[in-house]
Amino acid sequence: MDEAKLGLERYYTEDLPGIGGKLRKTPDDFVVDEVSLKPPEKPSGAVVIARVWHRNWEANRLVRRLGSNLRIGRPGIGFAGTKDGRSIATQLMSFRGVSVEDVKALEIPDVRILEAYAADRMISIGDLIGNRFAVNVKDIDEGVEVSEVCRCVKSKLAEIGGFPNYFGVQRFGSIRPITHMIGSDLVRGDFEGAVMRYVANPIGNGSEGEDARHALQETGDFSQAMKDLPQKFTFERVMVSHLVERPGDYVGAIRRLPRNLQMMFVHAYQSYIFNRILSERLRRGLPIHLPIAGDIVLPLNKNGVPDQDRPIAVTHDNLEKVRRNSSEGKAFVSGVLFGSESVLAGGEMGEIESDLVGREGISREDFQIVGLREASSKGTRRELLAAVNDIGIFANDDAARFEFTLNKGCYATVLLREFMKAGITSY
Repeated sequence: MDEAKLGLERYYTEDLPGIGGKLRKTPDDFVVDEVSLKPPEKPSGAVVIARVWHRNWEANRLVRRLGSNLRIGRPGIGFAGTKDGRSIATQLMSFRGVSVEDVKALEIPDVRILEAYAADRMISIGDLIGNRFAVNVKDIDEGVEVSEVCRCVKSKLAEIGGFPNYFGVQRFGSIRPITHMIGSDLVRGDFEGAVMRYVANPIGNGSEGEDARHALQETGDFSQAMKDLPQKFTFERVMVSHLVERPGDYVGAIRRLPRNLQMMFVHAYQSYIFNRILSERLRRGLPIHLPIAGDIVLPLNKNGVPDQDRPIAVTHDNLEKVRRNSSEGKAFVSGVLFGSESVLAGGEMGEIESDLVGREGISREDFQIVGLREASSKGTRRELLAAVNDIGIFANDDAARFEFTLNKGCYATVLLREFMKAGITSY
């Protein structure tokens, strides 16, 4: 699949070449260390906070394994952010109903507990501030002047203090980038279509299980699919098993998935629309780091990240002041993540948002998903510019190492995309 089909249609550094290359030849090439707020220690607390190191663990499967080993249900495990599966990651997690000693005694391959202590509250998404990355790009294109290309791209991005804040490929599924399509099905009330797109729907990329998916797509035989689908397809098998037991209950099959995965589908569809809005703004040559009249900007909160709960409408009267704040990194122009309570921008940005939402043929009411309330979404706004801090680049003829810090929700792969300009499979 071309990344343009995911809404990533432009680069900010369109006029500069890329170095090519490939990310994550091994998980060790992509290291992420979470920056988050630690709940204060309280020896009598009923919650255990742990800093967890893990290698090559997809988030949902890691949570399932931790819950199994600790004999606690999924609601008893909390975390602030979802990390890339093919990586080495360190993050804070919380556990209810176990002791500090239980957590410290965990023995899971490629998982380490670096520290653990008692506290009185769980970790939540509000604790996440950002992430520090150390990423190796390998197999760089022959004949590229790596250091010079990187210098030029870095210099151009520095002019605006960041890069276009697209949602990266992994938001949509790195192997099968279809989560936004499933979200589109759900928004339109097509639960059967959503389930079949997830468990069947071969996309012809030669990935594992393609034959089983193809057979299910052709026959609709869920009993046979339980024999054909690889054991590692945990979530597909959970849904298919439900349909064997309760034929036609597609809503129930979706509900068998972890709640964060149910929500991810609709969020991915919102992300796809956002990416297209950002691409159109870049196509029109409108600034993403400075507002124009009609824009909605997000000021920084006390933790230094854009505050989605305090949007400010830009008018001709406050334009000069807001532009000054934006140029100083104190406010960020936003685009809509369309949902049931979304407020669209005015002016030219409002035209872009209204047009793209209209082309999708959706309304606010569609995001109040009847029958699957847990997947509903009110919507919000997201900064168009991702700020990048402390970026260092260390390059030689065939590889480059990038070290940098991003705010929460911003994708390292999208920053590296500006430097690499490679195909979708490279990320």
